Amino acid sequence: MKLENRIALVTGASQGLGKAIALKLAANGADIAVIYVGPEEPALEVCREIEAMGRRAKCYPCDVRDQEAVEATVKAVSQDLGKVDILVNNAGVTRDGLMLSMKDEDYDAVLDINLKGAFHMIRACYRDFMRKKYGKIINISSIAGLVGNAGQTNYAASKAGLIGMSKSVAKELGSRGVCCNCIAPGFIETDMTKDIKADNPLLVQVPMKKMGTPEDVANVALFLASPDSDYITGETIRVDGGLAT
Repeated sequence: MKLENRIALVTGASQGLGKAIALKLAANGADIAVIYVGPEEPALEVCREIEAMGRRAKCYPCDVRDQEAVEATVKAVSQDLGKVDILVNNAGVTRDGLMLSMKDEDYDAVLDINLKGAFHMIRACYRDFMRKKYGKIINISSIAGLVGNAGQTNYAASKAGLIGMSKSVAKELGSRGVCCNCIAPGFIETDMTKDIKADNPLLVQVPMKKMGTPEDVANVALFLASPDSDYITGETIRVDGGLAT
């Protein structure tokens, strides 16, 4: 298996893209730290599915906005599972609205979770990745970070920030054998996009004329987490059916 003896920490792993990525990495040999906020049962169910594959899994509640909580969680994962080899920053939220009427707290919440949360996680793993000269960092961005989207100035800013941060981290850690890349999904079938209708003007513009699936994103995450991508860093891979082409 491509990820045998590897430990992956996945934020926002109790549902949606995070769950799909966690299950895909586990199916290819990785043990998984399932990071979540909210109800515990969905996270426990993901752990049970992973354990049914014969892999180790453990759940950790963690608000990625809280630096101390992040550092304690990474430390606990290292103690429980042995190390962290793969970091997937997937935790994210939306608080949509036109800029004119957007509340400061909605702007701050999105930036704090989507962007600063990833910063906290990377920084908590940074020293260990440098020391062992190995690590795979995968940040889940969005095509909104590449082309923008009306009504999502906060979300687009956070996702564009992830791309810029990933390029900088790639340059800082490249000489230590650590890869840092982004995935930029388009319209993917998750709870976040469940209200998008087939006749949505944006969806109509997708050249492939359909939404993607969490599995489509998870497949790219597996590639970036595996030895197949050892000479790829600072890159952003779109999974959008050609929308942002």
